[in-house]
Amino acid sequence: MSKKVYLRRKDLLGHLPKQVRAEAIIKLSSVYVNRQPLKGFSKEDEKKYLDGILDVNADHADWPKHSKQFWADLTIPVGFTGVEFEIGKDDEGNPINITDFIKYNFALKHPHVALTKEEMDGNFNKRFYIQDLSREDKNKNNEIQMKKDADKAFIKVSSDDANMRRILRLMSNSNPDRLTTEQVENALYELKNSKPKQFIRVATDKNLELKAEIEEMVTAGVLRKIGNQVVFIDEVLGETMENTVVYLKDKKNSGTLTILRAKLKELSLV
Repeated sequence: MSKKVYLRRKDLLGHLPKQVRAEAIIKLSSVYVNRQPLKGFSKEDEKKYLDGILDVNADHADWPKHSKQFWADLTIPVGFTGVEFEIGKDDEGNPINITDFIKYNFALKHPHVALTKEEMDGNFNKRFYIQDLSREDKNKNNEIQMKKDADKAFIKVSSDDANMRRILRLMSNSNPDRLTTEQVENALYELKNSKPKQFIRVATDKNLELKAEIEEMVTAGVLRKIGNQVVFIDEVLGETMENTVVYLKDKKNSGTLTILRAKLKELSLV
């Protein structure tokens, strides 16, 4: 099945006329890794895809020398409009265009090539990026699905004031006990929109109630946090929140949990 991707370059900056910058060609050339030219394939795939491309076959004693020279000489000129690669495979799993397939895999591993324009723009060392429209469509749809899942989770928890407050406590620095129900729901709605992945994870956590209770104890001063550690007086209950949950859910530590809840209740009555 045919599949096309594009190798795009970073726009040239400087005082040259726009027309000159547009007509310029930038080359993606070989780089050396551990004193060897960068290769686009593993040893096995190299023999599979370069056999018939090099002057010797894969079993020849001079194969390593020819292979090294091939990758050292490989250069991809990239103009203003980029370079199109046909990277699809036929029904038997063979590349439709072997030359494009080789260049694409070389570019994919190259340290100057990013997988997205955003990655390229954010990294000074990246001067090219691979535009895969099917991947972009998939990523965009994944984001849409995640936001839809976040909406479903929000609708479910918004009918329970206590759960909304638990989630807000875990996702923000604000104390939900000082907020009205409307303020809690408004704040949670904003967090759902800005951090949908985190919101889904927190809202669907089977240990939501206990985690929120631990955070409430920290806020009240019953427990302390030192880095990620959760500490009761001088005892480390857990190196992380997850460890602390495991500790407090253990039946042999039920006495500690009872003491903590009693202390929290005392403080709430003050």
